[in-house]
Amino acid sequence: MTALLITIDTELSAALHQRGVGLEQNLRQSIWGETAAGAYGIGWQMDLMDRHGLKGVFFLDPLPALIHGPAFLQPIVAAIVGRGHEVQLHLHSEWLAWAKDSPIEGRQGRNIGDFSLADQITLLGLGRDLLERAGAPRISAFRAGNFGANDDTLRALAAIGIGWDSSVNPAYLGQGCGISMDAGQIGAVRAHGLVELPVSGIADRPGHFRPAQICAMSAAEMRAGMRHAALEGHDAFVIVTHSFEMLSRDRMRPNRTVMRRFEQLCRTAAAMPDIRPAGFHDLSSALADAPARTLTRVPPNRLRTGLRVAQQAWATWRYEHRLVPA
Repeated sequence: MTALLITIDTELSAALHQRGVGLEQNLRQSIWGETAAGAYGIGWQMDLMDRHGLKGVFFLDPLPALIHGPAFLQPIVAAIVGRGHEVQLHLHSEWLAWAKDSPIEGRQGRNIGDFSLADQITLLGLGRDLLERAGAPRISAFRAGNFGANDDTLRALAAIGIGWDSSVNPAYLGQGCGISMDAGQIGAVRAHGLVELPVSGIADRPGHFRPAQICAMSAAEMRAGMRHAALEGHDAFVIVTHSFEMLSRDRMRPNRTVMRRFEQLCRTAAAMPDIRPAGFHDLSSALADAPARTLTRVPPNRLRTGLRVAQQAWATWRYEHRLVPA
């Protein structure tokens, strides 16, 4: 049976902070997804998953605590854990630019992979401790902000006792993600002392990977990807979204197209007998020790891809054309 991991990168916006937006407004827009039409952030996402018996993995970035203090993390962690979902570690090192007391002597970088092994151990250990002190159960998995990890990130995670990573998104390999891994890797694999579980996806045209991200893949593509994974017996199908992904890019109004995709994902997954909801706490590292198998992704389908391109164009016109330039 294929484990379904619906992973939500849950983070404040460094761009909003840079523009002078305060903590409370950033929380409302980036975490809770509040708009004049309603709230469509992590609460809305959990409502849908709960309704369909699914589980979310919320990769939560604690690094803004260096600017705002750690107290803002507690209500977020409590909301997630209190509803039976999972909190894991996410980290956007951009926040170091505004840190009051830098844990690494003022050094800065856009991605965690920009830092030395020693600095990564410090940053990742700090992030883990902040989440656990905020009430999260033991942190066992990590995803890098911008997927910007490297091999030293995996070594650093292993050094602090975190056994899973999901920073490999084949769309980012060599383009921000510096982890040494083949883009064709689908299942769990041991690497540098831990288990890597890459983001899933499909081939939307010959030789091109499209990640299983809610805003990047149509409902038909997501359904095809999940069904293919279950049919081949993949260990897991890893989906990506964000706490703010149901909103327009300016975070002022809901994007109904993306919301419908999330709703359709939940309905489809709940009806698939060969898919089981899971978090990293539900997985065994023995998945990475199974005999090697030849696994594949959904092959391209020109009609399916064309329909998604048309849908994306319409959604951009409908929900983004009123954007104020950044």
